Amino acid sequence: SITRTFASGKTEKVIFQALKELGLPSGKNDEIEPSAFTYEKFYELTQKICPRTDIEDLFKKINGDKTDYLTVDQLVSFLNEHQRDPRLNEILFPFYDTKRAMQIIETYEPDEDLKSKGVISSDGFCRYLMSDENAPVFLDRLELYQEMDHPLAHYFISSSHNTYLTGRQFGGKSSVEMYRQVLLAGCRCVELDCWDGKGEDQEPIITHGKAMCTDILFKDVIQAIKETAFVTSEYPVILSFENHCSKYQQYKMSKYCEDLFGDLLLKQPLETHPLDVGKALPSPNDLKRKILIKNKRLKPEVEKKQLDALKKMMEAGETAAPVNILEDDNEEEIESADQEEEAHPEYKFGSDLTVDDYSQKEAVAISVKKGLVTVEDEQAWMASYKYVGATTNIHPYLSTMVNYAQPVKFQGFDVAEERNIHHNMSSFNESVGLGYLKTHAIEFVNYNKRQMSRIYPKGGRVDSSNYMPQIFWNAGCQMVSLNYQTPDLAMQLNQGKFEYNGSCGYLLKPDFMRRPDRTFDPFSETPVDGVIAATCSVQVISGQFLSDKKIGTYVEVDMYGLPTDTIRKEFRTRMVMNNGLNPVYNEESFVFRKVILPDLAVLRIAVYDDNNKLIGQRILPLDGLQAGYRHISLRNEGNKPLSLPTVFCNIVLKTYVPDGFGDIVDALSDPKKFLSITEKRADQIGAMADVPNDTSKNDRKGKANNAKANVTPQSSSELRPSTTAGSGTDTKKG
Repeated sequence: SITRTFASGKTEKVIFQALKELGLPSGKNDEIEPSAFTYEKFYELTQKICPRTDIEDLFKKINGDKTDYLTVDQLVSFLNEHQRDPRLNEILFPFYDTKRAMQIIETYEPDEDLKSKGVISSDGFCRYLMSDENAPVFLDRLELYQEMDHPLAHYFISSSHNTYLTGRQFGGKSSVEMYRQVLLAGCRCVELDCWDGKGEDQEPIITHGKAMCTDILFKDVIQAIKETAFVTSEYPVILSFENHCSKYQQYKMSKYCEDLFGDLLLKQPLETHPLDVGKALPSPNDLKRKILIKNKRLKPEVEKKQLDALKKMMEAGETAAPVNILEDDNEEEIESADQEEEAHPEYKFGSDLTVDDYSQKEAVAISVKKGLVTVEDEQAWMASYKYVGATTNIHPYLSTMVNYAQPVKFQGFDVAEERNIHHNMSSFNESVGLGYLKTHAIEFVNYNKRQMSRIYPKGGRVDSSNYMPQIFWNAGCQMVSLNYQTPDLAMQLNQGKFEYNGSCGYLLKPDFMRRPDRTFDPFSETPVDGVIAATCSVQVISGQFLSDKKIGTYVEVDMYGLPTDTIRKEFRTRMVMNNGLNPVYNEESFVFRKVILPDLAVLRIAVYDDNNKLIGQRILPLDGLQAGYRHISLRNEGNKPLSLPTVFCNIVLKTYVPDGFGDIVDALSDPKKFLSITEKRADQIGAMADVPNDTSKNDRKGKANNAKANVTPQSSSELRPSTTAGSGTDTKKG
């Protein structure tokens, strides 16, 4: 297995030789004792198989290729000039000093003699650059670091669409296991499409309506949710019911929730957060380890009347009472019911296409999986589509369990603002949501400051593809629900984003998307008040262990954020052929010159082979990204970590400076250096003109003032300390 792991296109002989040199068993059928294969041996093996000439070149560049080591001073200079984001607060993030540099040498230099002299070798330098201490993101961002006491509406909430499906929306297979998987992945809002079971036991089922998907039992899903809801995260889980059940089966649903969830179910609103007009939603901390039900709710007076009737019937010993309670009540009883809330691609067919029998559904699912269903079949089914709306005939017992997530028909942003009911929320399919974004972007942002919205894929996505979630995050939409079973780019962005804050499923929105006194336009092309735009450049230097095959590779670097910050398919390295082990790209830096809202922006670094197939990718939010030479460990398409593949990059982050202001900014940031350069120029001019150069204090001051008033139009690179390729802001237009 070691030869397979480290092959990367190399012959087994090379691997065996490396093992032999390390004193490890090296025969083809030999086994290595786990105790003998220490981390140190593993590290040495990786270095033998994948020599880091790129780091050696950097090392020589720093020390001028004069010695075999870096002094403490050279290391301090490197750390401050390259590994530190200049935008950081100097008190919270102090500059590196001799003490910190010595700690790095103590930790990573393997040679005791060099360590005692306070210098670091190329090997020690390499170990530091590959360590967790030099991770591409601040490691505390991966822990729970955000305030969790704001109202629910102030968070992005990791959300799943049609959670039960393992594949396609049409003719797909349903699975209880999907609920376990998404909840363990940190998802906090799952969807349950509830229908009447046809068996003798009248058990409610979960399936995709009339879309010929297989069924699973509602009670099995509730049990799975109970077991996994709070394993990864303690913060609240929202169950989005799309309820098509008769009242009797709704009553069974309610009892399953009550009996299986027990105290985990939030049956009543918190005393501190009554369901009053203008009252803010509770926070994730307020609702720790609580499960909320999102379902249509009856009007209070109707709910009370039906509950009283239910109670009387139950007292009279009529056990079947729940079936018949006011069955003829009409939809007017629903609190502003949204009958078109979840327009999924559910199909009502003619008699020749109706499929209710489980075995037939299984057969259809298998046919779809095997590709036996033609495009024409699917188009015919699509053409016979008729939306089956969720029921408005709600059982009062289920109705009482709905509190902070009450879906209502959306009647406009002005109506919602006037009503000011924070526990009311609406769902929009992606097309409707985009329509509102185009016409009422600022109003949509303001709506999301107060109450929650849920976005879901349009009905046409029968293949379970996903829309790009970023556009809705930009508007502050909380529940941007995706098909978790599809590991596409949209899902990678979602998983990468929600990896922050301890993978708890809640991310606090930026300040200006929460405060009522701030106005934010998600289509803005100018910096937001109080937010400093950034410049980000990425130099892709090399890759390590990208593939176990001798293939060509290239790297793409994209950015996603506000529309003006999003740059895709523009930056890619050259292809390095026949080397999946340690390709060196050494590209010019890819410069994202003006990122007006870094808080919402993410970088995506993706490696592809010579057939344009994804090898690995990584999503890195700009908020928390570390500057400098960093190894970025890659994930697969499903965002699971890959064991060895990394990309070595130099990331430069700084405050955005408009064209023509570079010299002034350099002079302000380092006035001493600027003065010394202007004095040197004055000396040179004086020597050429044979004019004596009076360097008295007053004259020097005068020269400085003069220099400030007449900044020469030279490139700022003449004035700033020498940096590696990629630190300039005008390499490429972003």
